[in-house]
Amino acid sequence: MPGLTIGDTLPNLAIETTRGNMKLHDYVGDSFTIIFSHPGDFTPVCTTELGAMAQYANQFAQRGVKLLGLSCDDVQSHNEWIKDIEAFNGGHKVSYPIGADPKREIIKELNMVDPDEKDSAGNNTPSRALHVVGPDKKIKLSFLYPASTGRNMDEVVRAVDSLLTAEKTKKKIATPANWKKGDKVVIAPSVDNEEAKKIFPQGFESANLPSGKDYLRFTNV
Repeated sequence: MPGLTIGDTLPNLAIETTRGNMKLHDYVGDSFTIIFSHPGDFTPVCTTELGAMAQYANQFAQRGVKLLGLSCDDVQSHNEWIKDIEAFNGGHKVSYPIGADPKREIIKELNMVDPDEKDSAGNNTPSRALHVVGPDKKIKLSFLYPASTGRNMDEVVRAVDSLLTAEKTKKKIATPANWKKGDKVVIAPSVDNEEAKKIFPQGFESANLPSGKDYLRFTNV
C-alpha cells in the first residue's frame, strides 16, 4: 500500500466536519486517535460500521482515544445520514465528528483511496481504511479492508489495547497472537533476562522450546 503508512507523520490537513472545521493535529492533540474512512454515505456496510463505532465510542473514550470518521460526501449529507445510523444502531448517538471530502483530496493525503471502487461519476472512493495515530502525530497501526468487508470493532479495541499496553511499558513488551487485555504479554527480545528481572519484579516464565533458546518469555503487566 503506497503512501502514508506506519511510522509516517499524519499530515496536518484542514478538514470540514459535522462538528466544525479543524486541523488534524489540533484534533489529535495529546491523545491516541482513530481515523477511519468509508466509501460513501447512505451505503449499507458503512452505515453498520459507523453505528458500531457509535456503540463502542464509550469504550474508546475510557481509554482516552478519540474518533474521527471520514467519507467523501459533504457535511450536509453526513448530518442526514447520521439520522439513519442512529436509528439503525438502536439510538446510540454518533458522538464523534465525521469529516467531509467531496473533492477526494483528503483521502489521497491519508492513503485511503480504494483503487478498485468508483462512484457513478467514475471517481475513486475512499477505501475502508483505519489509522491509529499517536500523540506524536505518527501512524501507529493501519487496517485496510475492501468495500465488501465490514470491520470487526472488537479487533479495533483489541489492537488499541495492545498499542496502549506497549506504550505504557515503553515498548519493553509485545502482545502475542489472539492476545486480549488482561492476558500475559511477551517480553521484547531487546530486554535480556537480567533487565527483565528489574523491569518485571512480578517475574516471568520462559517457554520450553526444542531450540533451547530463551526468547519466548511471558509476564503479566
